[in-house]
Amino acid sequence: MTGRYPADVDVAIVGSGPTGAAYARILSERAPGATIAMFEVGPTVSDPPGAHVKNISDPDERAKAQARSEGPFASEGGERVGGIVKTAQRRARPGTFLLEQGYQVEGEDGLPVAAFSSNVGGMAAHWTGACPRPNDGERIGFLDERGVFDELLDEGDRLLGVTSTAFDSSPHASLVRERLAAVEDDGREPHERVQRMPLAVHRRDDGRLVWSGSDVVMGDATRENPNFRLFDESLVTRVLRSEGRAAGVSVTDLRTGESHEVRARFVVVAADALRTPQLLWASGIRPEALGRYLNDQAQIVFAVRIRDFVPAPEEEGAGPAGLSEYSGVTWVPFTDDLPFHGQVMQLDASPVKLAEDDPAAPGSIVGLGLFCAKDLQASDRVEFSEDAVDGYGLPAMTVHYTLTDRDHAVIDRAKTEIVRLGKAIGEPLDDRPFMMPLGASLHYQGSTRMGVQDDGTSVVSPDSEVWGAPGLFLGGNGVIPTATACNPTLTSVALAVAGARRIAADLASSPE
Repeated sequence: MTGRYPADVDVAIVGSGPTGAAYARILSERAPGATIAMFEVGPTVSDPPGAHVKNISDPDERAKAQARSEGPFASEGGERVGGIVKTAQRRARPGTFLLEQGYQVEGEDGLPVAAFSSNVGGMAAHWTGACPRPNDGERIGFLDERGVFDELLDEGDRLLGVTSTAFDSSPHASLVRERLAAVEDDGREPHERVQRMPLAVHRRDDGRLVWSGSDVVMGDATRENPNFRLFDESLVTRVLRSEGRAAGVSVTDLRTGESHEVRARFVVVAADALRTPQLLWASGIRPEALGRYLNDQAQIVFAVRIRDFVPAPEEEGAGPAGLSEYSGVTWVPFTDDLPFHGQVMQLDASPVKLAEDDPAAPGSIVGLGLFCAKDLQASDRVEFSEDAVDGYGLPAMTVHYTLTDRDHAVIDRAKTEIVRLGKAIGEPLDDRPFMMPLGASLHYQGSTRMGVQDDGTSVVSPDSEVWGAPGLFLGGNGVIPTATACNPTLTSVALAVAGARRIAADLASSPE
């Protein structure tokens, strides 16, 4: 799946995360004769390519895979910043690297821990796998009006391999859900009540859990497609156009330093919510809304010890990546009345280390997280320099980002709510909840947002095609036009399905 770049293809895909993988999968299923080249700036760190690093059982090999994902200056090892999250210190999670400059402008809140991953599979090699559905104001109204949103979300579930039963054997999962439901479910619609978190994870025949990465999204349909090729360590520096239409990409082979042009009938840019607008800007494609309406999810965290905890008689032992089954992952859905999305997770399922587990009673401590929906503003944006460059040689970023009075009010409510939920489960480990530094959610959205018309407030159409640049499609969380509090991956994959279907239909109607 690697080798010399082709001179031309039908579709060039920039980025190998879950949305780029979704484009490849749908095209492989619906247009199997189309030639597809996927370009990823980072290396292949797992086998199969794009697999989640949690599935690497050897901890040293897993750490190497994470370290190799950490950007243009990544290494095989080196000193890692770990420890319990207690301060506002800037730190990157394993498998990610921070925006080194431009993350905060004086007088603004900024995104101090804005971060990226560079590897085959993108952030899906490191994520928690949570795939809740958007609710109430999180939903995309114009897709609901067309009657397509839920069907697209169903397709997203299929591609990601989403289940809700992976942790059903966890001895304390039902106890956590029951205690939360007792204080939270009153007055909620059935689909809004406390429930199992939908997760992109499945159980093998031997009982071990396997977490979905881009490998699952691509599936056999893509891997067995002789017309699909994946090129890692390949930096796309420009989208090419001819008479205004997307015509291919300029790509540099990071192994040799040589640059090439690959012509394409369609181009999909699915980097992430910061690097996708960066590439468009570098290509001279600059819609008015490009980089604007940037939004993150303020994240409030808290840890408690389960009340009246009774250890399981016999633990089965750790699964892949040292994950044992204790209390699983529970979901408290977002509503307009309570504008935050809740996750309650056993400690070793969470990427954020909130406490040390109790060696005498493993599994007795759970972490709670509430994610808050942002008050959207066009002024929250990422700008790009005409002169300065980043570690990849692309235009340097500056983030402008400010919390509004409404944001502060929602955060204050979330701090009160998370203590109430935590006390329903057990005894708090700390007196007060902690707000993670902005950017910690890694759920950046809105910078290439979708809209129904080219009115300066959106970048792409409902099919994810860039206004004024036919043949150029975008993927990723940046396309989501609403302020979500839930994990956005399922939604962004669903939107990628619509874009891929549109390309497949165009290929069928105008074959060459």
